[in-house]
Amino acid sequence: MTLLIIIFGVLTLLAGIVIVVNPNIIFGFLKNNLEKPALQLLAVVVRVVIGALLIVQSGMSKFPTVIEVIGWISIAAAIFLAVMGRRNFTRLMSWALSLSKPFARVGGIFAVAFGAFLIYAFI
Repeated sequence: MTLLIIIFGVLTLLAGIVIVVNPNIIFGFLKNNLEKPALQLLAVVVRVVIGALLIVQSGMSKFPTVIEVIGWISIAAAIFLAVMGRRNFTRLMSWALSLSKPFARVGGIFAVAFGAFLIYAFI
């Protein structure tokens, strides 16, 4: 299960690099699929799975308390996204994507840092 967290960390790191280099690749995909219910479902499922993995595997990491807290935050975010409904999810995503022009690369740097942290915490 630790391997899944490392793989998620690598994917997050790579997504961050893509956002820093060319934000339109990821944000364009999100804009094009904003109306599809699968996007919200994916957002919820990924947060639940990663959150549960982080909580269960936190003792195996270099930073067990931090990892467990991140896991609980991920689960809370999944619950929030699940109960907010399609309309509000679409509005939230539209608002977040409207901020992508000025803040995309900064977000990409944070994604790189978070992915690297997860990899470091579990290697």
